[in-house]
Amino acid sequence: MSSTPTDKKTDSKAQESPLYKEFLAEREEILRHKWIESEKAGHDIGFEKALLDWVLRFRTSWRQQRQAGVPFTKAV
Repeated sequence: MSSTPTDKKTDSKAQESPLYKEFLAEREEILRHKWIESEKAGHDIGFEKALLDWVLRFRTSWRQQRQAGVPFTKAV
């Protein structure tokens, strides 16, 4: 399936949206968390486990600090 110029314009606008930027920032934090926790465990814990753990432990404070413009630091 090929994309049309209209599809590319829509994709570009979607990528500029604040919601998409928040999604990317959150995904980056989850991937960072996955790496750290995998290193601690000595094996890859997988994205789903990292996602669930990060959401339960850090998402709320991450969002609050992000909205306040403060760099995120984990309180471990």
